[in-house]
Amino acid sequence: MKIAVLPGDGIGTEIVAEAIKVLNALDLKFETEFALAGGVAYAAHGHPLPQTTLKLAKEADAVLFGAVGDWRYDQLDRPLRPEQAILGLRKHLGLFANLRPAICFEQLADASSLKPELISGLDILIIRDATGDVYFGQPRGRRTAVDGPFPGTEEGFDTMRYSRPEVERIAHVAFQSAQQRAKRVTSVDKANVLETSQFWRDIMTEVGKQYPDVELDHMYIDNAAMQLVKAPKKFDVIVTGNLFGDILSDEAAMLTGSIGMLPSASLSASHRGLYEPSHGSAPDIAGKGIANPLATILSAAMMLRFSLKQTTAANRIESAVRDVLASGLRTADIYSEGTRRVGTSEMGDAVVAAIARSARTD
Repeated sequence: MKIAVLPGDGIGTEIVAEAIKVLNALDLKFETEFALAGGVAYAAHGHPLPQTTLKLAKEADAVLFGAVGDWRYDQLDRPLRPEQAILGLRKHLGLFANLRPAICFEQLADASSLKPELISGLDILIIRDATGDVYFGQPRGRRTAVDGPFPGTEEGFDTMRYSRPEVERIAHVAFQSAQQRAKRVTSVDKANVLETSQFWRDIMTEVGKQYPDVELDHMYIDNAAMQLVKAPKKFDVIVTGNLFGDILSDEAAMLTGSIGMLPSASLSASHRGLYEPSHGSAPDIAGKGIANPLATILSAAMMLRFSLKQTTAANRIESAVRDVLASGLRTADIYSEGTRRVGTSEMGDAVVAAIARSARTD
């Protein structure tokens, strides 16, 4: 098994190091190869996604990714900004399905901004199309307006667009995922305003007929955002487009206590995957040793499950994380009175120790 490791910027190097530490604690044989992506790649090679990095990602069985983003490069032309690394990887590897589980560990119910009774036992899977929508739609850019309320003035424009095959393939991922869960899919759109969303809704309805055992309902994005904080446990699988999914998954992260707890997987049709925490590079705390590595460690567990077919090893990591949280260890983002605050490396060491304990008792 070959894993391409792309730590990226900011806290990426710190959290990925802990995930690798945890993977090395398992009785598995795999090869890791590191490469630059994001701002550090631009600084070294003049591009956020060098060809050598892309080649490695294409050759690997899976990609373990940290985070990209650095405000020092905010003034660069958009194609050269650090964030283009992750967008480029999604495009070139065909990673169209982004899976973001939002699970509230029992021990973190008090860390959520919502009342414990609203989020205790929460287990949502958000499935986001990751290669379409306004993020990739053409045409886009700036121009002089030829119509609208202010013709002759400068305007910026993007294009929201989806083809039938794009919607159908993400729909199948959602329905098949729901079949392994509580068999409920909520498709989120803005069909009362956007033609693209009506198109999305029509195709979701069509594909849903192929899965009679799965209940399908539709919800407008504004209502879905409200319901996520009003009654989050009413959801099982949420499927939506790139823009809406970006927003909803970050909102769902805070239900779990911290975005530092939210892993994610981006999968191709062949289950080649890129695995990363849902949070960003957090340059303001980089190098301080206080970042939460658990989202990255849980992303590594998803990598073992989906791309490397090592389900038992994935379960061991997830169980170890639960054990560590039960012991009362917390990084700063999930700390509460009565728990013990630890740093990034200490949290990684604790997960490794929990894995070792479980091995002795098996």
